[in-house]
Amino acid sequence: RSIKIAPGRILKATPVFDTYWRFAKLRQDIFMGRVAGMPAPWTNDFILLSHRFTNTYRASDRVSQYLIRNVIYEGDQAAEEIFFRVMLFKMFNRIDTWENLQKKIKILNWKYFSFDKYAKILDALMESDQRLYSAAYIMPSPAFGNKRKHRNHLQLLEYMIRDGAPEKLVRAKTFSDIFKILLSYPSFGGFLAFQFSVDLNYSTAIDFPESQFVVAGPGAKDGISKCFYDTAGLTEEELIYVVTEMAGDEFNRLGLDFITLWGRPLQPIDCQNIFCEISKYARIAHPEYLGESGRTRIKQKFSLNNEPLPQWYPPKWKINDKIKSNCFS
Repeated sequence: RSIKIAPGRILKATPVFDTYWRFAKLRQDIFMGRVAGMPAPWTNDFILLSHRFTNTYRASDRVSQYLIRNVIYEGDQAAEEIFFRVMLFKMFNRIDTWENLQKKIKILNWKYFSFDKYAKILDALMESDQRLYSAAYIMPSPAFGNKRKHRNHLQLLEYMIRDGAPEKLVRAKTFSDIFKILLSYPSFGGFLAFQFSVDLNYSTAIDFPESQFVVAGPGAKDGISKCFYDTAGLTEEELIYVVTEMAGDEFNRLGLDFITLWGRPLQPIDCQNIFCEISKYARIAHPEYLGESGRTRIKQKFSLNNEPLPQWYPPKWKINDKIKSNCFS
């Protein structure tokens, strides 16, 4: 299929691109079914029933929801304290690591931060065979001279705040400036710097439209390579912007009744994530398209989590009053 995007510029899409939009709708239908309190299963798609995929909207995922509600908006709203909490949580990206620290320290804040105290708590957790880090993505260890990775990350966090990172972020003029500031610190590559930028942007400390900036991660690049024969010379990021703008027309073309996030349309970060997920989904749905990675299996299996988690989004999005209470993620 050829898609004209500008005079002389034509995208050439594979059948996987149609599946991209169908997947976005099906995954959002599952989410909204759970929110409405409908019983499982929420789909008859055998791939979605068998394997784990993130939500169509990034902010709806369980860890993002916990971050927004329990980390960002709970506690001191000074920029320095928000930065401390977000970075401390995201460096591990694991809810039980945060909660184990909280049990020992009570209030996690920069004002009373003690490297030794935090490090010893994490040491003990690791020595009791508890995982400290999420498997969602790899956090490289910054080279601060400690043998244990978590100690290096605590030292990186301390270094960033003493270097004035929170103040730099508050003074930033664009979303891409946030990304560049984070990218300037040890161990932050493009993918992590962007993901952390999005998390910080959920807060009251900074406020840029999510439509303003996007970075394609490795999984998204693989998904793009499966969706298009020819990208008309666009970079992956330019292509994500184009696809985001196309969303309404594409859902209509395919006769898909897509349910938005209580009126909030898909943003570039969401479309980036969907490309990452379609990279995995296509391994079964379209095995003939190997993409850049050449992977053929989906590692993570779906397991039902019935733990309730009310949906709550950054108040500046103005959608919280539209959400029913007592819902599931």
